[in-house]
Formats: sequence, C-alpha cells, structure tokens
Amino acid sequence: MLRQRKFKELETKLGHRFKDPSLLERALTHASVRGGKAERADNERLEFIGDRVLGLAIAEVLNQQYPNASEGELARRYNRLVRGEACAKVARAIGLGAHLILSESEADSGGREKTTILADAAEAVLGAVFLDGGFEKARNVVRKLWQEQSEPVPEVAVDSKSALQEWAQGQGLALPKYTVVARKGPDHAPRFTAEVLIAGRAPAQGEGASKRIAEQAAATALLAREGVRHQAADG
Repeated sequence: MLRQRKFKELETKLGHRFKDPSLLERALTHASVRGGKAERADNERLEFIGDRVLGLAIAEVLNQQYPNASEGELARRYNRLVRGEACAKVARAIGLGAHLILSESEADSGGREKTTILADAAEAVLGAVFLDGGFEKARNVVRKLWQEQSEPVPEVAVDSKSALQEWAQGQGLALPKYTVVARKGPDHAPRFTAEVLIAGRAPAQGEGASKRIAEQAAATALLAREGVRHQAADG
C-alpha cells in the first residue's frame, strides 16, 4: 500500500498515470535485485527503450527551439541534454532515488544517489511511459522534466577537437582518432602533421608547431569539409 502511494506521488511528478503500474515498478527495479520476486525483471530493457525515446524527443524539441541552428550547434545542445549527468539531474529533481528498488547491499552503498543508477532509472521510466501510453505521452514527460535544462543558454567557445567529437556523437559515428603522420624541421622548431580519422569518413590533416596544435588543425579541417560551423576557443 505504501509503495502504491509513493508511485502515485511519482506519477504526479511525471504527469502520467500508468494504466499498467507494473511497468513503472520494473523501471524502478535495479539490476542488483535479482532472484526471487525480482524475477519479474529489472529495468535494463526499459532503459534501452527510454534512451531512444529521450533522443528522439530531445531532437524534436531542439529542432523546434533552434530553427536556424547549424547541425553542430544542435549536436552540442543534444549531447548536453541526453548525457548521463543531465538524466541524473532530472531524476534528482523528482526524487526518483527514493522510489528505486535496490538490493540491500546497493542501497547501503549509496545507490540511491549514484549518478549512473539515477540516469539509467530516468531513461527506464521514459521507456515505461512509452510502452504504457505511446510516444506522445513520453514526449510530454520529456518536455516537462527536461524543460529547465533545454532553455536557451549562451553559446560557448569550444576547441575544434571537442566540436568534432560532439558532432561525431551527434551523427552516431565512431569517435575521432588522431595520428601524427609526419614530423619535420629542427628540434627547436618542429612541424607536425596530424591526421584525424572517423570511421566511414575520409581523413583530414593539419599542421602545427606541436602535436596538439596539429591535431586541432586536423579537426578544424574535417569540420570545415563537413560544413560544420563552430565558435572556436583560443588555442
């Protein structure tokens, strides 16, 4: 009875009343609880679904909020909103930790405050809402709970390597890999040539007086070739 009452409190914060409360219970059940009654399943599959629901909902929100933003700008904002820290922040805001169903050992070790567990549970809850009520209901939950974080924020300067990594993640591509392919000049004034490679894309090269500068130049070249604009930081 107490658990049902607590679930109602959580449903109020979510803005969704579950037709199938067992979905919410499963979303709150951590993998540390296995065997016995917990054979009903933990939240890992729901987390998988919720991750995709969150991504689509956030992409839709950003597309509406920033109609003139470049793909790179959208990718940076997207990554900021779907990363684990953002999901955990939402979970803490609605007191999700208090509702988690954890093993005794996990609870004793502070599991209700662990960022990873909270982030996974937040995504699992979205997955549960999606299965219970469809995408529109899940999207409404995302818009409600992520609204504060999705409000316009000032653009910050980012270095080319960071911008390239964020763009690659936003495209669902592998992370960039850098290799120094050449070094010339005397020891007191060397010139390095670095190459950056993203699987499925042609590599790009850049030169500089240090490996770091050469890698930044390579990242800048690849961003330029792909038509991604970004506000570069110094250095």
